[in-house]
Amino acid sequence: MSKSLRLSEKWFRRGLWLVALVFANFLIGLGSTIVGDLPKMETHRTVSDFLSPPARQLETSIQDNQTELRKLADALEQERLAWSRARADSLASHQTFQNWLATRTATQQSAQDPEVIARTRALDKLKQQERTAQQAMEATQQRQLTLQQSTSALQRQLEPLQESARHEYQKDYRSLELRVFLYRLLLTLPLLVAAGWLFAKKRTSSYWPFVWGFIFFAVVAFFVELVPYLPSYGGYVRYIVGIVVTFFVGRYAIQALQRYLERQQQTEALPDQTRRRELDYDTALQRLSKSVCPGCERPLNLNDPTTDFCAHCGINVFHACGTCTTRRNSFARYCHHCGSSNETGSSKNSDVENERNTNV
Repeated sequence: MSKSLRLSEKWFRRGLWLVALVFANFLIGLGSTIVGDLPKMETHRTVSDFLSPPARQLETSIQDNQTELRKLADALEQERLAWSRARADSLASHQTFQNWLATRTATQQSAQDPEVIARTRALDKLKQQERTAQQAMEATQQRQLTLQQSTSALQRQLEPLQESARHEYQKDYRSLELRVFLYRLLLTLPLLVAAGWLFAKKRTSSYWPFVWGFIFFAVVAFFVELVPYLPSYGGYVRYIVGIVVTFFVGRYAIQALQRYLERQQQTEALPDQTRRRELDYDTALQRLSKSVCPGCERPLNLNDPTTDFCAHCGINVFHACGTCTTRRNSFARYCHHCGSSNETGSSKNSDVENERNTNV
């Protein structure tokens, strides 16, 4: 059709298509915002919300044990550090005492006996400090082991209760998904029905940019905002919905094709002049630009200079101009050679058509 349009009309149509796309874009943005807020209508719960009171008590006990274990771990680190320091002091003092004893044995100085006793007592004191630090560390390790065993026992008791809570949570989540999907369906299905009605009744009206913009919006809302959130249930629901949608779309397409073929048969049975008068000027030129018959839309060899009629439906496509006898398009309003109106050769063309029908 673009070849038969005026230059300004082409740009106006392109601008109107841009209006349709911009209109659809704003509608899609609004629809996405609304659909995105639909889940906020429901309260989202976690697995903890489905735990029974005994399970909650077990969780509290486990958390208390874990808190105590963290404290014991910090205390154990400090006690291990204190034991290491006491052991190092004890070893250093023992080595110093051994060296001193070796020196005393070599000199045989009996006057140093009180100092031996004092050094021995100091060494025993360091050993006692080391032992005390070791006992404190062992006691902390024992408490830590007891808490770990208690926590493990509590965890084993909690696991079946958590599994039951997870099962209840999954049921509730599936129900939540279904409710949100129904909200989306209630929002998008009327839009899709309205878009279908507009496509069937209003797509060629004066306000077609807004009609097509709404159609684009409805299609995007259906396939982007609804279909991906369709509940699966193992794939059964999606496959069944796909089968149903495909059936109805295919049924509509088949019926539309049958209606189109019936209209074509009725149109082809009309006289040539009547058919050419009923054909839209732009539609006829558009079909001719695609090398198809304007009447029956079957292929037509326009490069053959002897082709004046469609061999399938018999409509006149070319005829000799009544003024200059140049072969011209029967659907063009004026002769491309002399500029005379198509009405000039219409009577002559009608005589040719009548003679052809008589011969037939």
